Amino acid sequence: MRPSRMRGAGLLAAVAAAVALTAAPARADTVTDWNVHATTALAGQAPTVMTINLAMVHGAVYDAVTAIDKEYEPYLVRLRARSSFSKEAAAATAAYRVLLSIVPDPQGTLAGHYTTSLAAIPDGLAKRGGIAVGEAAAWAMIAARTEDGRFGPYRFPVEPPLEPGEWRPVLPAFVNDPNAWVAKVEPFLIESPSQFRSRGPYDLESRRYAREFEEVKLLGSLTSTARSADQTHAAQFWAEGPMIMTRLARELSDDFDLSIAENARMFAMQYLTGADALIGVWDDKATWLFWRPITAIEEAAGDGNPATVAEPGWRPLIDNPPYPDHSSGLSSVISAMAETFGDFFGTDRISFTAVSVRGTPAVTRTRDFDGFSETTDEVVDARVWSGIHFRNADEDGARIGKQVARWRDRHYFEKEDRFEDRDD
Repeated sequence: MRPSRMRGAGLLAAVAAAVALTAAPARADTVTDWNVHATTALAGQAPTVMTINLAMVHGAVYDAVTAIDKEYEPYLVRLRARSSFSKEAAAATAAYRVLLSIVPDPQGTLAGHYTTSLAAIPDGLAKRGGIAVGEAAAWAMIAARTEDGRFGPYRFPVEPPLEPGEWRPVLPAFVNDPNAWVAKVEPFLIESPSQFRSRGPYDLESRRYAREFEEVKLLGSLTSTARSADQTHAAQFWAEGPMIMTRLARELSDDFDLSIAENARMFAMQYLTGADALIGVWDDKATWLFWRPITAIEEAAGDGNPATVAEPGWRPLIDNPPYPDHSSGLSSVISAMAETFGDFFGTDRISFTAVSVRGTPAVTRTRDFDGFSETTDEVVDARVWSGIHFRNADEDGARIGKQVARWRDRHYFEKEDRFEDRDD
């Protein structure tokens, strides 16, 4: 992995010894400010959709800031900019314009944030230049993502009579994912949604399937007495989804005192990689259309495997999301983001406390990790303990996320070979 350029001794300290992150209020800059504004504006969206939208926002922010910073290659478009232009104005403008293309702003909340961002920047050529660069980056992103497959008509097919192993909507809402179109979205980084497609779930009559069936039946049950208190805590912790990694990114930014250019790159890497991992997994789900454990356990009498025993009325610890089992979306996006953190900081071995906030009223949970990859390992387990995935689905999801991250590391966010200062 190529170490990212870090200011001062931050990276050396991370490599020499693990750094414990605290939950102290994060030091904000324009990139982290607009990350907060974006996640607030997009709140209520499904994690898949939010991640794709954040990839658009932060991809544009990165292109705007890096055009001025000139140290790394752009993601989408190479813009002309003087190094004296305001990176803050560029970042705020890019984020604001892309967000307005995604969500309405009837109360003027985003407009108010934008006004506040610009008010902090002295008037003059630097500010005007930054705004112009931000506008150009935003419109390039908006144009590139027009007719990219978002919000399309695709839904996971459910055509009776359903055979054993075929997915069908389940409790609690019996809903077919309204965002199944994610499977057909044009990726941001990889060549196609099917590029890293998995080999699929185990055959229903196989011993491997029977072993995984028994594992999730035993440990994932709502009333399990075999699942430990810590396993239950982990399952509930990760039920919040990828917002946990967004919160962690802000804390890492604060702990390592990242510059605005470093923040622009880190957040863009996170969301572009995470979005493509999810697009790849939704393609996987659309390919295999495999049933959830709740269906498999209740209908095991018809699966053709004598080693599986049905349990009518079996319920999982965590409610099922409305899409097929294989492969796991959360495992993929956490794996992609964990790999990306390791690539950015040049090491996996950074200790931190991650925070999850979920429920009404909101319950805050924390878990400690000694490295980014530990989050992936735990999510693979936690989704089994939640009762909503077979282990193979989690492992294949994590594998897809890692493959997307490795692809990104080979093809994007390289340092510029030549530096061209256009001040004169």
